[in-house]
Amino acid sequence: MLTATEKRILECCEALMEDTLTLTHDLVKAYSVLGQEHGALATMERWFEFLDLPAERVGLDAPGFADHPHRAPTTWPSEGRYNLVSRLNPDVDKPHLVLNGHLDVVPAEPTDMWTRPPWEPWEKDGWLYGRGAGDMKAGIAAMVMAVQAVRQAGVAIDFPLTLQTVIEEECTGNGALACLHQGYCGDFVLIPEPFGAQIYSGQVGVLWFRMRVDGVPAHVLDTRAGSNAIETLQGYLPAFKALEEKINALPRPAPYEALDHPFNLSIGKIEGGNWASSVPAHAIVEGRVGFPPGMSPDTVMNRVRETVAEHHRTLNDGTPAPRVEFHGFRSEGHLVDLEAPGIRLLSRCHEDLVGEPPAHYLSTCTTDLRAFHVSGGINGTCYGPVAQRIHGVDECVDIDSIRRVLTTYALFIHRWAASGDTSRSA
Repeated sequence: MLTATEKRILECCEALMEDTLTLTHDLVKAYSVLGQEHGALATMERWFEFLDLPAERVGLDAPGFADHPHRAPTTWPSEGRYNLVSRLNPDVDKPHLVLNGHLDVVPAEPTDMWTRPPWEPWEKDGWLYGRGAGDMKAGIAAMVMAVQAVRQAGVAIDFPLTLQTVIEEECTGNGALACLHQGYCGDFVLIPEPFGAQIYSGQVGVLWFRMRVDGVPAHVLDTRAGSNAIETLQGYLPAFKALEEKINALPRPAPYEALDHPFNLSIGKIEGGNWASSVPAHAIVEGRVGFPPGMSPDTVMNRVRETVAEHHRTLNDGTPAPRVEFHGFRSEGHLVDLEAPGIRLLSRCHEDLVGEPPAHYLSTCTTDLRAFHVSGGINGTCYGPVAQRIHGVDECVDIDSIRRVLTTYALFIHRWAASGDTSRSA
């Protein structure tokens, strides 16, 4: 049952849908791939100012953060890189709600495969298209406008509420972690990742790796005088596929034992050589491997090293062993506490709006929820819009599902303050 105040909040949500879509369009126009996030951050800062929300820049180069035990190593500097945060009532002694979303996107190249340029948003048949439209700029727009809807309805937000718009979710998770490192914490976090209007119940661990194979360069007039690094690298790919199968064959923690193949290894990037008429002297492969909650990143790193070493021994050709490095994600998996008060509150909000309890979604990827769980001891979940082809061509988000996130988050914000069972144990 919705109260008169809650119905008024929902009316304000409907009135703010146009602004929600406009903000999504503006964010998509800022093609915020790694190292080029400043346009999206500037857009977000302008919208915070327009909505009369305070804005703070939270750097990824904060003192001591380089030594944080959960920080992922990077090959790029952190100087000048920052998140944008808006805090309401930070000093009030009440349970603290955090709404978190990432502004960064994965590259859209080759862009000639897209119907339109990926940084030019367009709408068609109830869907909004563009890189990051689903993952996850529409979710950010909805969570921000949910705060605005509550305020426009004349309902005071008298508890601590933090809006975090962060970077590096797609490669390290260091953006959200930098917020926690500098005290931008809370008691419960909601993240509108595009998995639909369902309760996100867990996620896998994720590790990124890089392997370099060195060969012997030579002129192609006699290829036998050299050693082709690209061809040698190709021989390692079945070994990585075998590692994926070995990880999936291990005993799985519940509820992952119900999934057929939850832990995926992807070869995401290969490069090598420097001239078509030269035997290539080097080849590099980069990949991502998923692993179950309860397994440590160090364990998986050792498995990757062992996989490479075992295949190298079978070559027995005197070539140097490949060099293996780990960059970006080294994220633990975890399961969400579905009995937490914040989860129960979100479920009630969903049910009152939809008419039935929300489904649960067990993920085979990772999100910034990991930082809150592992580093901050903060429970939370993802609940967001419906998207298609994220990380793919013609990524899009269902516009009606954006409305669902906007209304559910607004109702959650209102009830967070009023709920007697929302506590710091959430």
